[in-house]
Amino acid sequence: MKLENIKEIKGKIILKTGLHIGAGDVEMHIGGTDNPVVKHPFTNEPYIPGSSLKGKVRSLLELKSGLMHYTEGEPISVQYLNSVQGDQKELATNILKLFGASGANADSTREIGPARVSFSDCYFTEEVRNKINRGEMVATEIKAENSINRITSTANPRFTERVPANVEFEFTITLKKFAGDSEKLENLLLEGLKLLELDALGGSGSRGYGRVSFCFEDKALDEKFKQSTPF
Repeated sequence: MKLENIKEIKGKIILKTGLHIGAGDVEMHIGGTDNPVVKHPFTNEPYIPGSSLKGKVRSLLELKSGLMHYTEGEPISVQYLNSVQGDQKELATNILKLFGASGANADSTREIGPARVSFSDCYFTEEVRNKINRGEMVATEIKAENSINRITSTANPRFTERVPANVEFEFTITLKKFAGDSEKLENLLLEGLKLLELDALGGSGSRGYGRVSFCFEDKALDEKFKQSTPF
């Protein structure tokens, strides 16, 4: 297996609605929020973890593939390849090539090879950072919500921290190309990003959080992406 190229795909993620990717901090601070967003430990700036992007793109592609019938909700792995045939097997193999497979089945894993795609953590664009420093934007907002008891009408308030709409993050995705890899892998990645635009990133997507759009530095790639449709 020979590595022929590593393509760097760069651009911006533009928030269309507030984004909440949780920090996993269950401690309630006085005057704070009970649901903070993940922040860089040194700069204290919110960011989008690459793992969040990768996980959501992969899960959406697997949902669209129809392969959940065989995996019963588990991520696709090499053990399911013998359960499918034809186009579904090719799609399952390409998802594993793109995102990686565990080493549980050494022979099948060797045939698939290492993961082709890598997602970097995404940080504020310099323009957004400057606007925040000048007081023209805020890095986060606190959104108050209530759940209402249907019988007593008692409100149960909760306070969620979000990165507000119109904030922009820089993203970098690298795509490895090995000898024999087809263009279908890049197309599959773009399809997953388009599905993410139609769905949501982070938590509370059903309540309108996490709507995003992608803008690519490469103009030809950006035009190809805008004209593509996953359905």
